[in-house]
Amino acid sequence: MLDLLLSLDTKLFLFLNGFHNPFFDTVMYWISHKFFWVPFYAFLVFLLFRFFGKKQGIILTILIITTFALTNTLSVEAFKNVFERPRPCHNELIQASTHIVKDHCGGKWGFVSSHASNVFGLATLVFFFFKNRIKGIGWSIFLWASAISYSRIYLGVHYPLDIMCGGMLGVTLAFVVFQVAKKLNLIDFTKLRQTT
Repeated sequence: MLDLLLSLDTKLFLFLNGFHNPFFDTVMYWISHKFFWVPFYAFLVFLLFRFFGKKQGIILTILIITTFALTNTLSVEAFKNVFERPRPCHNELIQASTHIVKDHCGGKWGFVSSHASNVFGLATLVFFFFKNRIKGIGWSIFLWASAISYSRIYLGVHYPLDIMCGGMLGVTLAFVVFQVAKKLNLIDFTKLRQTT
């Protein structure tokens, strides 16, 4: 059963990775680049302070940092280093058929995607924080996370299963962090429930 799942995952990867051109090579490279989104992250922090005040802004920012630390660490230590599934670009059986950009492949192991785990963790918290403040935040923030995650397949560094499982890990950890913060009364829900 596992062999069948991995075979289907490989076929889906090759199908999705097969759609490429020079324009999207550049687009996907930058969508995937961690520093490209720094202004966006700074803007999110600004919104936290703008909508929720200094004290809550600091707390919510710490929750985001905590979630990022968990998703980043666990995706590597509890998954990549345990399952040791090579990235597509490191898989000798499909290397020749894998499209990569700027000769970048990354570390040897790919399951699960840290990118997907990180961005879906952030997207989940952003949804929880802003769902009453920003109309359409749910579909837009998860579309953003999906675009970044898809770019990892496009660039040849992750299989779809890496992305899906990484995304689920991110959502789960963000939910746990949010619930723990709720239990510890760190979140002022009167401010989170306010609408603009």
